[in-house]
Amino acid sequence: MVATTADLASSETVKNVFITGVQNAHALEKEALQLMRRQVERFENYPEMSQILKTHIAETEGQIRRLDEILHNFGEDRSILKDMATQFMANMAAAGHMPMADEVIKNTFANHAFENFEIAAYTSLIAMAEASGHQRFVPALEETLREEQKTAQLIRDQIVPITQKYLMREAQGLKADR
Repeated sequence: MVATTADLASSETVKNVFITGVQNAHALEKEALQLMRRQVERFENYPEMSQILKTHIAETEGQIRRLDEILHNFGEDRSILKDMATQFMANMAAAGHMPMADEVIKNTFANHAFENFEIAAYTSLIAMAEASGHQRFVPALEETLREEQKTAQLIRDQIVPITQKYLMREAQGLKADR
């Protein structure tokens, strides 16, 4: 038997998958906040990247509020365990790049990859919201998706300039890692 769109929209399982996806996105955004805050503290010589991250920190705080509102509509809450686990992983990831001579380059790559992971997650959440009959949440999820796409592009646009600045600082014997 093939499930129809109406079957999916009335499925409690599909609704629960959507709620779990929203909880996962909440944890992902908490992880992103940790990563970005740690990096902003350390980017001494790369104000252009710091500014991108500061702007996105504010956007991410709004994204978390939107996710909280979606969860509240279902009488659900974030997953504290997932939030704690992802924040721990964020701290470990940030710490992992700290001793690297090219910390800023590795963080730029990681940030670009992370933003693209979030783009995929929100694209999936939008499909889940539509399939589960919860289209009213699509505009909020699309707003977040646009913010993630914009930030991914801004970071991508900084890969060459940051790499060049890093190389110039290295060649001049200046502190270049961050």
